Amino acid sequence: MPSADRQYELVLFGATGYTGKLTAEHITTHLPSDLRWALAGRSAEKLSGVRDEIRSYNPDRVQPGIEVAQLNKEDLNSLAQKASLLISTVGPYCLYGTDVVEACANQGTHYLDVTGESPWTLEMTRKYHATAKANGAIMIPQIGLESAPADLMSWALVTMFREELGVATKEVILSVHDLDANPSGGTCATLLALLTQYSLKDVAEANKAWALSPVQGTRCPNPAGWLGVRQVPDLGTLTTWIAATTDRAIVHRSWGLMGEGSYYGPRFRFTEHLRVRNYLIAVAIHFMTSVGMLALVFPPVRWLLKQYVYAPGLGPDREVTKRERLEYRAIAISDQDSGPPRRAFARLTYEGGLYYFTGVLLAEAAFVILRGQDETLAKKLGGGILTPATLGQPFIDRLQKAGMTLETKLMRD
Repeated sequence: MPSADRQYELVLFGATGYTGKLTAEHITTHLPSDLRWALAGRSAEKLSGVRDEIRSYNPDRVQPGIEVAQLNKEDLNSLAQKASLLISTVGPYCLYGTDVVEACANQGTHYLDVTGESPWTLEMTRKYHATAKANGAIMIPQIGLESAPADLMSWALVTMFREELGVATKEVILSVHDLDANPSGGTCATLLALLTQYSLKDVAEANKAWALSPVQGTRCPNPAGWLGVRQVPDLGTLTTWIAATTDRAIVHRSWGLMGEGSYYGPRFRFTEHLRVRNYLIAVAIHFMTSVGMLALVFPPVRWLLKQYVYAPGLGPDREVTKRERLEYRAIAISDQDSGPPRRAFARLTYEGGLYYFTGVLLAEAAFVILRGQDETLAKKLGGGILTPATLGQPFIDRLQKAGMTLETKLMRD
């Protein structure tokens, strides 16, 4: 575990970027005022500007330090040595994140990021899980919109079945019920960089159902078929969702980390879809998504896309993001030896800027790791490349106090 006498409890690396600034804002307004923390990045002038900006939100709290660090191993190791926990919002992670992960794993520094780059997450897990575990570093990638909501909802439904019925879970079906958001430059840059840094074979490997799980699970046939349409009672008409395999990899890793699948159930699987109004729209979106992803393989298409998106570090105006919202719904199906299977329902919502919600997820996860009083699975496991669900109910409780809602109920069929 990181030493309690390190200079900082928390270092926010990438504090001058779009997501970094929003994370700094939430830390300033919601985390304890005596938190020892620092803003880190490549420009002292820009970091000072961010500090001046966030000071107005809470002038009475301990103000963050300033740490200048370039993207080289010497600077990053020095930065990791100063912190108990490091949050990184510097992406694309496949370009700029590997040395940060290596430094934190080697120095025993807890680590959080908001990547959605599943090939990079797989590479980091294979390279640094054992080192991080040996050094007591809790390292959780993909704790932003990819893939915290999906992972936490799945864990909550599985836990409801275990605690109220004493049964395993066969499947969690998640639908993106409503999503009103605008992408930042960093998100667009990440997608483009991913297809430049990794081969199609690498991407296909990372998108396998159990690629991140420490143990292999059951076979996962495509329930939507070649037309990409699935009808699920209480969820509606569902189709292909671009982040489905990214979230599935994290949920299935949680499955494998929790008793090698015994807690969720040996036949558990997770699927994720986008809710649409009708069958024809579902088919159209499925084929448009497939063609769009295929087109991005070609460099001229990626070059053209770069001309029409925000530059990295920039994003939608704050007033615009206030109208954003997110709603996920999910159905869990029990796995039991006798009687008809039971179903459970979950609903997760957030009203407001979704990049701010990303900052909320990072800051509140950091609090649970650093100062949480409850014993989480992450602490029991002692470190390694873990998942949002290993922070469990304490993480959910903190998020609900910060504006997220998560409801679960058993259904009467």
